[in-house]
Amino acid sequence: MNKIVSAISALAATALVAGAVQAADLVIYTSQPNEDAQATVDGFKAANPDLDVEWVRDGTPKIMAKLMAEIEAGNPVADVLLIADTVTLERMKQAGQLMAYKSPEAKNLDAALYDADGHYYSTKLITTGIMYNTQAGMKPTSWKDLTKPEAKGLVAMPSPLTSGAALIHAQTLAGVDGLGWDYYGQLKDNGAVASGGNGAVLKSVASGEKAFGMVVDYLPIREKAKGAPVEFVFPEEGVSAVTEPVAILSSTKHEDAAKKFIDYLLSEEGQKVQLDLGYIPAHSGLGVPAGFPPREEIKVLPLDAADALKNSEQDLKTFSDIFGTAG
Repeated sequence: MNKIVSAISALAATALVAGAVQAADLVIYTSQPNEDAQATVDGFKAANPDLDVEWVRDGTPKIMAKLMAEIEAGNPVADVLLIADTVTLERMKQAGQLMAYKSPEAKNLDAALYDADGHYYSTKLITTGIMYNTQAGMKPTSWKDLTKPEAKGLVAMPSPLTSGAALIHAQTLAGVDGLGWDYYGQLKDNGAVASGGNGAVLKSVASGEKAFGMVVDYLPIREKAKGAPVEFVFPEEGVSAVTEPVAILSSTKHEDAAKKFIDYLLSEEGQKVQLDLGYIPAHSGLGVPAGFPPREEIKVLPLDAADALKNSEQDLKTFSDIFGTAG
């Protein structure tokens, strides 16, 4: 009997939470880290105190699985989606699941950072470059340095089978003259290990288990500031980037509030929140966090979201053929 009562109580609690989310003036689904999501929502609510905002957070694959299940059932809860990459949102755009909205705040963004039709907008730049342990025998300046004898068996990298940012990184480098998929073959031949996500790479290099790693910028830069024996390099060829885009679902029940959220995120006020969190803001008129080089010195390599979406399955197969299927 106690188990039955507990089960009923749990179901009732779940229903109450779901009801509270659906009763909000704006519901955001996001893959931001909890601290970042809370700071983003707090800033928006401070600017819009009359709006009741609820947010649901999980990793991009899980939050997308939840949303797709809701769409399939005909009852999507989210009004706004704020996730890691534009490729996922390009897929949703092509499926007719996103609303087009041309935000006036887009004037502060490079045209390459948002969909021309207004279906999604980048909110920051999270680049992937090279980190190295300060005890390493080489200070890399180029992606090709990771294929040199000095790096043999000493390189860690996240797997595109696990990390969306790693897939975008691989797709980006695959399109660079002089690198391409041949470069990944050279990394494999030089003993590079591809496994897990960016956090695992950070731990491996910071501990000295590996000397070099491909990793997203803010992790080693933050750790260096805390005293970790690591450095981060923006390679001379350029870096890939995920841009944490935001979009309004075509099924939104709160269109006006959703548009206000888009405008806030892209505004100088909203972009300063991202800067304070330690990210390069998408707003071209703002600076960069401590520990980063000037914005004009960071060369972001191009990636077409539609092409990346079209090629994703084949690119994952190509990577698996080189490194194996263990993620």
